[in-house]
Amino acid sequence: MKKILLTLICLMFLAAPATAAKGKVRIAYVEWDCATASTMTAKAALEQMGYEVETLPVAAAAMWQALGTGDVDAMVTAWLPVTHADYYEKVKDKVEKVSVVSGGAKLGWAVPAYVTIDSIEELNANADKFDGKIIGIDPGAGLMKLSEQAMADYGLNKLELMEGSGATMTAALDTAIKNQKWIVVTAWSPHWMFGKWDLKYLKDPKGVLGGEEKIEAIVRKGLKEDMPEVHAFFSNFKWDSPAQLQMVMAWNQAGGTPEENAKRFLKEHPDTVKGWMGK
Repeated sequence: MKKILLTLICLMFLAAPATAAKGKVRIAYVEWDCATASTMTAKAALEQMGYEVETLPVAAAAMWQALGTGDVDAMVTAWLPVTHADYYEKVKDKVEKVSVVSGGAKLGWAVPAYVTIDSIEELNANADKFDGKIIGIDPGAGLMKLSEQAMADYGLNKLELMEGSGATMTAALDTAIKNQKWIVVTAWSPHWMFGKWDLKYLKDPKGVLGGEEKIEAIVRKGLKEDMPEVHAFFSNFKWDSPAQLQMVMAWNQAGGTPEENAKRFLKEHPDTVKGWMGK
């Protein structure tokens, strides 16, 4: 009987997931295409290292607040120095910047290449061609706050900034392009839409929407002491190029779940992943 009990106990230990030994990591993110791609890839890599990972999709303000209070451990989707500047300022003493996940990031308003205007300053005069609308994303996003400022600074009183989501914005873009209609959308890159369609950013001579940005990994204060290996991972986590991130985003659009495509990336780019793990 004792032998049977010992055998059962041994089997229980063998069957226990490796995550139990290393602990749980919580990552907050906003459900933008770039943020989803980065977050799920980080999750897959940490799980491969033996951690249990919980990903929490929230609004941008809630993401920063949760990190500032220590309710989550990290995010890999902070747009700085402009887009998330207000959020960062409120919690900067409670968080730590650890890595530039991707450079070459940009915010702006984009139109299909066949649209014959080139500047935000030309929008009012062509408002009718755009049905009086600028197609936006989720309210509260940094890009929407800057877009509201642009509406005021450029005196765009003949157009309305429409709230929505990343998905509704790209759906509207798809429909307009299929019908060769004029459309202007709040946009950012890296994003898969620039690979799928021939788009161009409208010039922003007042610089309201900012210049080149960086997507950064931010962790809560104390993570280095609590989970040094996890802290080291986020410090190393970065894409080899913006094109690499855009590739994973394109996979997510083509098929398969973000989790499946993240695991695909780990298999196809082992050297990059080894660098994240400090190997």
